[in-house]
Amino acid sequence: MMKMIIAIVNKEDSRKAQAALNVEGFTSTKLATTGGFLMTSNVTLLIGTEEERVDEALAIIEKNCKKRNQVVPGSLHNSSVYGEYPVSVAVGGATVFVVPIDRFERL
Repeated sequence: MMKMIIAIVNKEDSRKAQAALNVEGFTSTKLATTGGFLMTSNVTLLIGTEEERVDEALAIIEKNCKKRNQVVPGSLHNSSVYGEYPVSVAVGGATVFVVPIDRFERL
């Protein structure tokens, strides 16, 4: 059975992750997206693969999309609790969905 991996990754990590996936024979479609807590630029990778290779693809994504802390102005929090003081927030990593594919065709 085929699976679709939908991986939302930080824009900074996307090239490295996509290149590593390509080296291992995974093809992907890259979509520019925006969202998350800071409303920053992300990339959504769509990866179609056989069910047996899902864990391999997820390991590649995890290895290349690391979380890190970034200091942002407190005003980005949109909260009076933080005011204008800088706040450290986690960025990076990946949010991943794996969904079944009912039908797959190359036309």
